[in-house]
Amino acid sequence: MALRMLGRSLTLGALLLAVGCGAGGSGGSGEGGGNGGDLTVWLAVDAKESWPQLVASANSRFAKEHPGVKVDVQYQQWTTKNQKLDAVLAGQNAPDVVEMGNSETTNYIVNDAFSPLDPESFDHSGQWLPALADACRHDGRTYCVPYYAGARIGVYRTDYFRQAGITQAPRTYPELTSALDRLKEEFGSTDPRFSAFYMPGRYWYAAMAFVKDTGGEMAVEEDGRWHGDLSSPKSVAGLTNWKKLLDDYYVGDRAKDNGDQPAVVGQGKVGVFYGNTWEAQAAADPLSGGDPKLKGKFATFAFPGPSGEVLPPFLGGSTLAVPAKSANKDLAADWIRIFTDQKSQQQLIAANTLPNNTVQLADVAAGGVNGPAAQAATRGWVTPLAPGWTAVEKSNILPEMLERIATGKASVQDAAREADRRIDAVINER
Repeated sequence: MALRMLGRSLTLGALLLAVGCGAGGSGGSGEGGGNGGDLTVWLAVDAKESWPQLVASANSRFAKEHPGVKVDVQYQQWTTKNQKLDAVLAGQNAPDVVEMGNSETTNYIVNDAFSPLDPESFDHSGQWLPALADACRHDGRTYCVPYYAGARIGVYRTDYFRQAGITQAPRTYPELTSALDRLKEEFGSTDPRFSAFYMPGRYWYAAMAFVKDTGGEMAVEEDGRWHGDLSSPKSVAGLTNWKKLLDDYYVGDRAKDNGDQPAVVGQGKVGVFYGNTWEAQAAADPLSGGDPKLKGKFATFAFPGPSGEVLPPFLGGSTLAVPAKSANKDLAADWIRIFTDQKSQQQLIAANTLPNNTVQLADVAAGGVNGPAAQAATRGWVTPLAPGWTAVEKSNILPEMLERIATGKASVQDAAREADRRIDAVINER
């Protein structure tokens, strides 16, 4: 999914080389650019696995408007996509459309890798989800188009709630902690491995949601320079709220991340967890390490924050961009127009995925698994749009800070201050 943030071992050098080579056309054969008027589209494998009918529909509609133009959709793995893109951008065989995670765009945009687009050409551009739209903008211009989104929410065991006498999903933070107290008393008193709430220490997407809930930030820009802001009073307050929830209700390993969350939840020792909607299904899927006996025993809710509002989730998602080296920029932009228009967004909603705009969030069934995510998405955020944020993530600064806090090796203030120092050292890299 586009919720993952990827490394950039080749990004800077490749991009600078790409800019130096000029905006050459895409030619040749093999993976990368197309030939002449043909269009080469790079999509992440999620489209092939989860909504292939959308790809087929968009290509069919595009063919009616542009007869004779062949569209070659090439599916990419998230783990290798950026390295492959860096390599082709350094040559003359770039694809015409590329899918990017919304946390990946800034470094490419500031290094002139993408061509500017006219937002007025695309449906609901005035209502694009800010966490997606902001990732596409730089210096007043738009360089990509939001594609789809995903938001983390609360997931709970319905059978455990019933056994503990909890009649409905939490709507407020006091209701949440009350429910967790009852789960802890009902199950944790006899099973020392039971976590009323699952919250591994290095789960930074969750911890930063609490930072955002108190008005804090990971980093801020002042006079054209970025610097860490985790040690500010508001950010420390959010981290303190997160730490208390972990201390009160989580009994697992505080030095691990959430990468195997569905498998852990599938072991049956968790009452509530914070995650993506697909993880509610994965916890009952043996292919994800889950337990098929748990199928139908999970439900979702909009996770309330201590502030009294919905906890602001990281709004993971994808965007679509036209490389500056594409020889078919107008055709590429038109394919993106069709692939992201209102009709296409409806197909994404049908596939239990959030649309790219606030208008169509209302079309997501409130009672469905994705209904709470649609509610939470209105408060969604994205990582700082700083040139070097990829370097911050690659350095594991946030997980290491959180592990120190979670394990008691450092106070919230001291760990945050050290993280800010490390962020300052790399966040302005281009």
